[in-house]
Amino acid sequence: MSLQTLAEQSNSLTNSRPNIIFVLTDDQGLGDFSGTGNPILKTPNIDQFATQSTRFTDFQVSPTCAPTRAAMMSGRPPFEVGVTHTILQRERMALDVVTMPQALQKAGYTTGLFGKWHLGDEEEYLPQSRGFDEVLMHGAGGIGQYSLGDFKANTKNPYFDNVLLHNDTIVQTEGFCTDVFFDAALGWIKDQHETKKPFFAYISLNAPHGPMYAPDKYKKRFLDLGIDKSSAARYGMVENVDDNFGNMMKTLKQWNALENTLVIFMTDNGMSMAPIKQNGKKFYPYNAGLKGRKNTPWEGGTNVPSYWYWQGKLESADVDGLSAHLDLYRTFSDLAGAKIPASKLPPKGRSLVPLLNEPKADWPDRKLFIHKGRWNDGRKSKRTREESQYASAAIRTEQWRLVFGLNKDKVITYLSDIHLDPGETTNLSDKYPEVVKALTAEYDKWWHSTEPYLVNDGLPMVSPEEQPLTLKYNQQMKEKGIPNWKPSWTNR
Repeated sequence: MSLQTLAEQSNSLTNSRPNIIFVLTDDQGLGDFSGTGNPILKTPNIDQFATQSTRFTDFQVSPTCAPTRAAMMSGRPPFEVGVTHTILQRERMALDVVTMPQALQKAGYTTGLFGKWHLGDEEEYLPQSRGFDEVLMHGAGGIGQYSLGDFKANTKNPYFDNVLLHNDTIVQTEGFCTDVFFDAALGWIKDQHETKKPFFAYISLNAPHGPMYAPDKYKKRFLDLGIDKSSAARYGMVENVDDNFGNMMKTLKQWNALENTLVIFMTDNGMSMAPIKQNGKKFYPYNAGLKGRKNTPWEGGTNVPSYWYWQGKLESADVDGLSAHLDLYRTFSDLAGAKIPASKLPPKGRSLVPLLNEPKADWPDRKLFIHKGRWNDGRKSKRTREESQYASAAIRTEQWRLVFGLNKDKVITYLSDIHLDPGETTNLSDKYPEVVKALTAEYDKWWHSTEPYLVNDGLPMVSPEEQPLTLKYNQQMKEKGIPNWKPSWTNR
C-alpha cells in the first residue's frame, strides 16, 4: 500500500486539533520501568499509562540527546540539519529549519517548552526564536554543565534551586528540577485550558541524565537495599519522574482536560547508567534484553518507549510498524490541521496518523540511518568525519538492523533479523551477504548525501566565560539582578 493510500485512510484524526502534551525524558532506556521488567524500579503511573495507550513497539531515535531533538523539531535526520554532536556548537539546529512548533503556531496553537532544549543557546537558536511562546529552560545539554553553556550557579547544587531562563529573563527557582518543570508546565497548561486555546506543551526533562542527584526521599528505598549512591540517585530520579507524571495525569483528569488532549510519553535515547553495586556485588542494570545503550548504534541505543494516549480516541494496542522521531513533525501537523511551511529543509518523516487510526494498517518498509557522530571532537574521538563513516553506525529496515563498526581501520558488520532476534545475539552477515551488500550501498549513499548539510562542523570551541547564556547572565546581573520565580500553580 502506498503512502498516498495511507494518507487517504487517515481522515478520522486528521485536523482533529487536540491539545498535545509531549513528555520526553533524558537517557531513560526501555528497561528503566517496572512495566518492562526492571526488578528494582517501581514506575506504576507510567506502567498504567502504557497499558492504556497506543504503544509504538519499534520506535527509533538517535543514540544521543541533541540529535534526537533536532530530528523531532525538523522532521529530518539530525546530520541534515547540522547536528552531529551534543557540544562544540555542533548541537545547533540549522536556521533554515522551520520547526514543528512554528508550524503549530501557524495553525493557531500556543506552544510551551519546559526543561531541556539543547539545540543552541545563542539568541537566534533559542526556542523563543524557533516556535515557542512560553519557555522555562536550562542551558547546554545538562543542568550544571557550565563549561558547555549552562549557568555557573547550577554547579553548586545541581538539580536543586536552579537558575533557569524564563522567556527573556534569567530567574532563580526553588525545588527539585523535575518538580519545577512539571509544575511550570501544568500552570501554563491550566491557563490554556481555561481560555480554550489549543496548545502544544513540550515537557522535556533533564532527568535521569547525569550527574546523579535526587531528593533524599527518592533515594532512601534504594540505599536501604544496599545500592550504591549513584545508582540510588538515578533510580530515584526515575521514580520521581513517575510520580510527577502520575500527578499530571490525575490533575488533567480533574480539569476534564483529557477528552481533547493527546498525551505522549517518550525517551530521547537508550539507557545511560554505570554498573550497579549492591551489598558488595556488581551487576549491569536491566536493559529489557536489548544490546547496547546510549551512544551506541545497537537497538539499546535507539529503540525507546513511545506511548500515545487520547481518552476516547486512541485504543490500547501495539503498533509494530517501524516508526521514528522524524515522524513527529508531520504527525502533529496532520493532527493540528497545520500546513507544512515552505522551507529549504522541509520534514522528511511520515505521518503516524494512519497507525493511530488503525494500529494494524499496512505500513510500507523504510530505511532509517543511524550514526552517533562525535567525530574529531578532541575528547574521545580524534577520527575525522571521513575516517568515521563506519564508526558506530547502523541502518534499520522493518526486518533488518545492520550495524557498522571499526576494528582499528577494518570495517566490521553485524546483521540481525530484528523480528526473530531483537536482542541482536547472532550475527547473520556471513549468512546473508547480499543483504549486507544492499544495505551498505544504501547507507553509503545516505552518508555522502549529508556532507552539504554540516554547517556547524569545524566551528571553534567556546570558552565557558563566552557561552551565550553566561554573557546574558552577567549582563542581567549588572542591570537588575536575578529575580526569584515560582510556577503559577502547584498541588504539592
